[in-house]
Amino acid sequence: MSHLAGPRPALLTDLYELTMLQAYLRTGMTEEAVFELFVRRLPPERGVLVACGLEGALDDLEALRFGSDDLAYLAGLDLFDDSFLSWLRAFRFEGNVYALPEGTPFFAEEPILQVVAPLPAAQLVETCLMNRMHFATVAASKALRVVHAARGRAVVDFGLRRMHGADASLEAARAFRLVGVQSTSNVLAGRLYGIPVAGTMAHSFVQAHDSELEAFRAFAAVYPETILLVDTYDTLEGVRNVVRLAEELGEHFRIRGVRLDSGDLASLAKEARRLLDEAGLERVEIFASGGLDEHEIERLLDEGAPVDGFGVGTRMGVSSDAPSLDMAYKLVAYAGTGRLKLATGKRTLPGRKQVFRVVEGGAAVRDVIGLVDDSEEGRPLLVQVMQAGRRLPGASPPLEQLAADAARALAELPPDLASVTGPERPYPVVTSDALEALTRELASEAGG
Repeated sequence: MSHLAGPRPALLTDLYELTMLQAYLRTGMTEEAVFELFVRRLPPERGVLVACGLEGALDDLEALRFGSDDLAYLAGLDLFDDSFLSWLRAFRFEGNVYALPEGTPFFAEEPILQVVAPLPAAQLVETCLMNRMHFATVAASKALRVVHAARGRAVVDFGLRRMHGADASLEAARAFRLVGVQSTSNVLAGRLYGIPVAGTMAHSFVQAHDSELEAFRAFAAVYPETILLVDTYDTLEGVRNVVRLAEELGEHFRIRGVRLDSGDLASLAKEARRLLDEAGLERVEIFASGGLDEHEIERLLDEGAPVDGFGVGTRMGVSSDAPSLDMAYKLVAYAGTGRLKLATGKRTLPGRKQVFRVVEGGAAVRDVIGLVDDSEEGRPLLVQVMQAGRRLPGASPPLEQLAADAARALAELPPDLASVTGPERPYPVVTSDALEALTRELASEAGG
């Protein structure tokens, strides 16, 4: 499974999903509906988002059941009649789902997931799908910026201890790996998803010993190829203690690196590099951590800091500058007719759609949002992942395959889309002529 405690309980939903369902059923509104999940607009300084969370969403859809305890609780609310509760007892999701493969870069108003099912079923799954896709997409999109800022240097996920719950830490570690984060400190995430795990020591290990050098000796005796944390007392003196350890161990010295976790990391990294090189320890790497994000990493590298890798925790883990997306799950067709919303700032495009990515000479030049039966140029991005409530073969590739596919998809796009300040110009996304015509027609009929 893709999360901590298996598929999420059926009652992990908003009450109005259930009240609408009872009203739909009582009035006979059970024809086929199409709902689409999309992001209305990108956060500031974001040039692209990365779709993530589909694996967990499919888990939830396949396992969605209302048990006896769930139904007893709902009966006690005095909102639902026996007929509706019996319908819930028998409910199984049997719809079709189309989605962007995880790791696909996407843009505002492009559907990233599409549900085609009888109206009550398609409505019921709104909350769980949004919850699944929203957080994972936030995490992957933030991590992409961090990886881009690191310019090919290793990035390690240090976010577990300050993440918003255990489940979030696992979803995030998976999302981070999808976009190129090399490893995680989260051991359970390593076990569940096959992500390489990383970590050595904390300051407490040094403090527990009578001296820093003694702590280094003790740890190196157990883990000779480790990375030593050097800033418990004085960073540069910590580096000198690593040099002393190298002198003591001679040819047996195999320490791989030092970690700087506080202070002026740029100047400390430069001086640490000088001390190590003068001691003939050119192969010893410098690893930086402590309050990092893409902005700080870019600043360090712009200042010429000789850092070989970064441990990034809280700010990536909670996507501190953009912790949420304006994500929506909206009805776009019912009973064979396109539906739209005209509310200011919250309009929706009608009809079941497809996203076409136009690639010329190996480079993506624009996306076209069109109707599903449009004959647009370009590669269709939405693929069917579930039929009649069961995921299709190939709908859940291994994480490493998804990461490789994501890297190829991202390489097609302008590289500055993931830059810290955002791209010089937005990536072009247009709507097809047929979709524009349908939108105008339905808006006119609605008095828009």
